[in-house]
Amino acid sequence: MAFDLSAPIVFHLLLAAVLGGVVGLERQLRQKPAGIRTNMLICFGSALYTVISYQMAGSVGGDHTRIAAQIIPGIGFIGAGVVLRERGTIVGITSAATIFMMASIGMAVGAGMIWTAIFATLVSLAALIALGKLEVRMGFDTRIMSFHLTTGGAPADLVQRAHEIVQATHVAAHRWKVKTAGGETVVEFDAETTLPQERELLTKLGATGMHCEASPPKW
Repeated sequence: MAFDLSAPIVFHLLLAAVLGGVVGLERQLRQKPAGIRTNMLICFGSALYTVISYQMAGSVGGDHTRIAAQIIPGIGFIGAGVVLRERGTIVGITSAATIFMMASIGMAVGAGMIWTAIFATLVSLAALIALGKLEVRMGFDTRIMSFHLTTGGAPADLVQRAHEIVQATHVAAHRWKVKTAGGETVVEFDAETTLPQERELLTKLGATGMHCEASPPKW
């Protein structure tokens, strides 16, 4: 190996890549914006910058935290890039928080805090997997769904009934569209709902005789 690449440095960098990849795999499986490569590179890069910061301070003097301190604002720009405003709602907050967490784990590995980094990774996975499932089961998790209603009735009556049902369910709906084709009236709208709210909407709308469908929006 080259004189500046020691076995401990190699171990730290590889460990950072593995920890970032494990969390990134969870994000990739859930089809989130930041997947395996993004989280792995962020964790690896943060560890590398931390190692460089320590090495430069030891060889040429200076504050050994100066380079590492710039990781935090830099990661802020990357995190902001995955936060989007789509159809009246904010998406990507969890992905941005995961990126921020991966940077901190990489810094911990680069600073030699191995067990701290591993513990933080396990907690992050628990939050993403276990708490994510709990949110869905408890009805806390919301998602944007497109509702498609079809009936042979008059357009005005259909829209009015749909509005009344949506308001009674306490769901904020937007992007309403009404069209008539082949003697049928079609109403479409988007709504950010929990799973129980989605089921309630479909049940109530279906009880009026309308054919109801819900699916993720095609952006």
